[in-house]
Amino acid sequence: MELVTEDNITDLAAARWGTAHDPRTAQLLEALVRHLHAFAREVRLTEAEWMAAIQWLNATGQISDDRREEFILASDVLGLSMLVVQMNNRLDPDATPATVLGPFHIDGSPEREYGGDMSDGLPGTPLYVHGTVRDLDGKAVGGALLDVWQADTDGMYEAQVVTDEARLRAKYHSRSDGGYCVRTVAPLGYAIPMDGPVGELIHRTDISHFRPAHVHFLVTVDGHEPLVTHLFREGTEYLDSDVVFGVKEPLVVAFQEREPGPTPDGGTSDVPFLVAEYDFVLQPTGR
Repeated sequence: MELVTEDNITDLAAARWGTAHDPRTAQLLEALVRHLHAFAREVRLTEAEWMAAIQWLNATGQISDDRREEFILASDVLGLSMLVVQMNNRLDPDATPATVLGPFHIDGSPEREYGGDMSDGLPGTPLYVHGTVRDLDGKAVGGALLDVWQADTDGMYEAQVVTDEARLRAKYHSRSDGGYCVRTVAPLGYAIPMDGPVGELIHRTDISHFRPAHVHFLVTVDGHEPLVTHLFREGTEYLDSDVVFGVKEPLVVAFQEREPGPTPDGGTSDVPFLVAEYDFVLQPTGR
């Protein structure tokens, strides 16, 4: 019988979890045990600190539901989400960069026609985001699904608002020539939710809890790698201090001011509006 000591507990625990039936699961769990134990040893973790961490994890789970993913938010602000994104999306330099999904994506958004207004009359400056979806060789990609979502002018997502209706989210398809057009309202920079365990932790630091103004996109089509990304407004605040580390230079786009008149969807606007032009470049699967 080998009794447990401070010196052998890590090897014993890692060996035990290394018996997982799936080889990859065994690898992950054994490494997790070793890194957790190494962290505890490095900082000489106290029992009070261990209990505080357990209570924080409990609270993070308790506040999470199908509309609020506090654990994803925690992963985002710790930089883990962007690290995983970058390790798993080593795309061609000419492809549109990927960034974090974030905690507020909702499945089942309604489909809109080319230029359909997903703001449904919510206040804000009208914004048209348009361009083409193409591949690395410059060929148009028709039939691509663009799942789009964003915060309102108060920095609130649908998941944070009591509503039974889809709010500032929609699905669009690129046309045969690759063209797409999204009509919405201009987003503003906003604070991440600070009323939960993640916010409580950030309050103990000098970390800015704001995100720069952006619109989320999930672009999918057969034969190409799925793309999760944002478009950020050029010149907006917090581009260099995004709390979730999501900003990449190729994703920063000018929102051009336009006077009342013709709009990118072929219509007209009676009020001033903004136009952001961007081409999504998708990487073919396996390339």
